Amino acid sequence: MKKKKKLTLSRKRAIVGLLFISPWLIGFILFYLRSLIMTIRFGMSVATIEDGGVGYTLTYTGLANFKELFTSHPTFKQVLTSSMLDMVVDIPLIIFFSIFVALLLNKKFKGRTFVRAVFFLPVILNSEAIQQAIALSTQLMGGGIASAPDEIVSATSTGVNIEYYLRLFSDIAIPDAVFLYIIGAVSRLSSIITASGVQIIIFIAALQAVPSSLYEVAKIEGATGYETFWKVTLPMIMPLILTNIVYTVVDNFANSDVVQLSYNTIFMTKNYGLGSLMSLISMIVVCLFLIIVCGTISKKTFYYN
Repeated sequence: MKKKKKLTLSRKRAIVGLLFISPWLIGFILFYLRSLIMTIRFGMSVATIEDGGVGYTLTYTGLANFKELFTSHPTFKQVLTSSMLDMVVDIPLIIFFSIFVALLLNKKFKGRTFVRAVFFLPVILNSEAIQQAIALSTQLMGGGIASAPDEIVSATSTGVNIEYYLRLFSDIAIPDAVFLYIIGAVSRLSSIITASGVQIIIFIAALQAVPSSLYEVAKIEGATGYETFWKVTLPMIMPLILTNIVYTVVDNFANSDVVQLSYNTIFMTKNYGLGSLMSLISMIVVCLFLIIVCGTISKKTFYYN
């Protein structure tokens, strides 16, 4: 009788990993793969909508859309570059800010649950339904706000109005360049706080999963708080840093200008081929960015088990 061959540990782990990602893999094949193939077809064609608005005809044009996008399109390259630069600047700030706030919120103090909810509030307020409700409320109150000075109306609608503050503080004799830098930093800080809600929750969960015995050993050995953070806390939450980077990149990309440009090109100007190509190229650039960042960080990631 032939003896049954046992699976090695590495093969068992590979099977577990495959089962773990199988829901995503099935969803990708069923729902996303066809869309990806259609995007490639649209990007290499000119789409013509049939009479009556039902159905379409694709005319293959090869690399004509590529040529137009990179040689004659007025804004795509600039928008893609600025979106990627914003991503490179914002992601470290969001990750460091999230770790800092998570460390503070992980301490025991009165009202901790309320403070945690406050930091998660921007995520809820950014939802589609809440934003529509706020927009409707603003519209209904338009009569009262319209009677206010233009500077106040502008500051109310955008949050930060550079010209208003420059005029307001011009008598202090601070150089305009310094003021622009401060206002720009404050404006970016607001977006960082808004984009950090989910990351803070994930880091709090990671901090609470660190075994208390490690902190007890560090305390017995005489480690300072600074040393405990770098030798215990940071290595233990490294896997979640990687997770948060992936989430932040995807979230940042979904709200970037290049995605908005692709949307406008497809649904406003009805140029389906060019818009599809924009989305395809920007997706490839972001995927390459993710591979480089995650590949670099994963080499330094520590896994406790």
